[in-house]
Amino acid sequence: MRRLVLIIGPIASGKSTLAETLAAMLRSSGEAVVVVGLDTVAEMALPTLADWTWAHEVHGQLVGAWLEKPIPTVIAEGPETPEEIEQILRHVGSEVHVQKVLIRARYETALARALSDPSRGLSKDPDFLRRMYQRFEETRTDIAPDLEFDTEELTSNDIAKEIIEGLPKLR
Repeated sequence: MRRLVLIIGPIASGKSTLAETLAAMLRSSGEAVVVVGLDTVAEMALPTLADWTWAHEVHGQLVGAWLEKPIPTVIAEGPETPEEIEQILRHVGSEVHVQKVLIRARYETALARALSDPSRGLSKDPDFLRRMYQRFEETRTDIAPDLEFDTEELTSNDIAKEIIEGLPKLR
């Protein structure tokens, strides 16, 4: 059995933190896990990445490649829109259990998180971040998550525990 956990949400909502927390919990129980982060994929081409759609496509291809290996769980974090989710899912076989987890936080919280993170670039720009949050809200109703969480209300540990409870057991 293969499992894909898609962590979906706007910029600075806590996707990377949740992915690493979830991976650590699964690994602590002896499970092999791969985390495929969109930002990590994009960083491979920075500062010359001409088009983020390229990074999204490579991200989807990389998720698909890992799902072909004997690793039971792949965690993909980064998509924000239905189109970005589809770019991943087109590389996923029908035998893979997909769990879509949508996380959210208010714009003000995301801006504070972005400003306090020295590794952040453009997402520190309040106007850019606001536009990305508006885009997310406009397309959010077209995303059908299996689980949804507010990262201002729950810790990444609490969310990861709930995700694990919803995953099918490995054989």
